[in-house]
Amino acid sequence: MNSSFLLNIFRFFAFLALQVLIFNNIDFYGYLNPFIYILFIILYPVNDNKVILLIMSFLLGLTLDAFANSGGIHATAAIIIAYSRPTILKFSFGVSYEYQTIKITDKINSERIVLILLTVFIHHFIIYSLELFGYGLFLDFIPKIILNTLFTSLICVLTLYLIKPNKR
Repeated sequence: MNSSFLLNIFRFFAFLALQVLIFNNIDFYGYLNPFIYILFIILYPVNDNKVILLIMSFLLGLTLDAFANSGGIHATAAIIIAYSRPTILKFSFGVSYEYQTIKITDKINSERIVLILLTVFIHHFIIYSLELFGYGLFLDFIPKIILNTLFTSLICVLTLYLIKPNKR
């Protein structure tokens, strides 16, 4: 087994454990809920097997759905952002993505922040559209997506700083 595969397995279980044990218990007034597990999809190496990413994303979302009793919305959102990831990367990085010269775990810059914000926004749009449209709570839909996108993106950037400090 190569080190990239082992690192991805470790990230899978680490982000799943963090989400289930810590971040699922964070709930600010029923409005802000961070979903840190999507960092697994964001940090997945660009040149690795995309089918494995889709399978692992589905399993990650499905496992989270089992713990959160959410009926498949996390699996749906995870598989959609994993499938959309090449398009999001191309939008965020432009020519650098086409030449496969990007490394997402490098230091945080504007391109990576755009990547995180866009991925989190798409994820939250899917989650809350599946969750809230069923109950007719459209007025809560847009502010909840925007606030949760900003909050989760902030948590993701802070987590990236913690797990990958800048080399001095």
